[in-house]
Amino acid sequence: MRKILHADCDCFYAAVEMRDDPALRDVPLAIGGSPEQRGVVATCNYPARAFGIHSAMPMARAMRLCPHLTRLAPDFPKYREVSARIQALFHELTPLVEPLSLDEAYLDVSEVTQCQGSATWMARWLKQEALTRTGIVISVGAAPSKFLAKLASDWDKPDGLYVIAPEEVEPFLLELPVKRLHGVGPATAAKLEGLGIVTCRDLRDWPLDTLLERFGKFGRRLFELARGIDERPVQIERERKSVSVETTYHRDLPNLAACHDALSPLIERLRERLARHGTPAIHKLFVKVRFDDFSSTTLEASGREAQTTRFQALLEGAWARGERPVRLLGVGVRLAPEAQRRQMTLFD
Repeated sequence: MRKILHADCDCFYAAVEMRDDPALRDVPLAIGGSPEQRGVVATCNYPARAFGIHSAMPMARAMRLCPHLTRLAPDFPKYREVSARIQALFHELTPLVEPLSLDEAYLDVSEVTQCQGSATWMARWLKQEALTRTGIVISVGAAPSKFLAKLASDWDKPDGLYVIAPEEVEPFLLELPVKRLHGVGPATAAKLEGLGIVTCRDLRDWPLDTLLERFGKFGRRLFELARGIDERPVQIERERKSVSVETTYHRDLPNLAACHDALSPLIERLRERLARHGTPAIHKLFVKVRFDDFSSTTLEASGREAQTTRFQALLEGAWARGERPVRLLGVGVRLAPEAQRRQMTLFD
């Protein structure tokens, strides 16, 4: 039986700022861009969440919900420094660490003998050491799989520690609301509820072929998660699948010509980023467009170089899907799978 921990820093960016300025702890605080420049909330503290503010919300809306909201611009160098110290702490426990972001990681502690091999004691040790060394509170979940460990870390936030022991998996899952399953968003949750599926107990009554018919490939994932099936290993190295850049404009780009003018600087930034990654092997190009009504579209095509003419053609096709002012443009490349990259290197 595997022992997996999922560690997640509570409202990380805001937590770092509250640590450095205790006066911010009890006031609504959001980290993100300026509302005048169409910024969004990167994260917010719990007093702000009480007003309905959440990550990815436009900052202008957050300010309307809470007029006395304190906003700070992100300080990513500071956040990366704190993250590095927390990640180093994870590696003191096990080399099997899969970072998901600056503030979140999976740890496989199945073979760890520290703390007498107890995943519960390891979770307590992580929480205490993180707080002592960095001043940051982390929530930790322990379970036999990644899926359950992530559920557990979210179960008792903030400052949570929740353990799903092997013998507790079955009763835990039977009563688990399907909306808590990874990948089930509001639309899928509503569809499931419309079928009378509210808990995993309900979901287990549906055969696999019916779920595949109703939900496509995701039906298999629903079938497996309802039964606690998740054999994904903790991956030490994560394969990069794409490289991209995008910009949200202070004023909408009014037409296609303005979009073409804005495209060249984006392509240059993309080429600079690709160079920093050692010019990896490319197999597709794509353009992302978000219109002024917040609808988005992405158009991609095969290609092995970040050619301006190819991006221009993709932009024209993507813009034609909305033909309205544009608030965001992005360009990027899909990278060839690792095995294909090795083969290309061998024969090029």
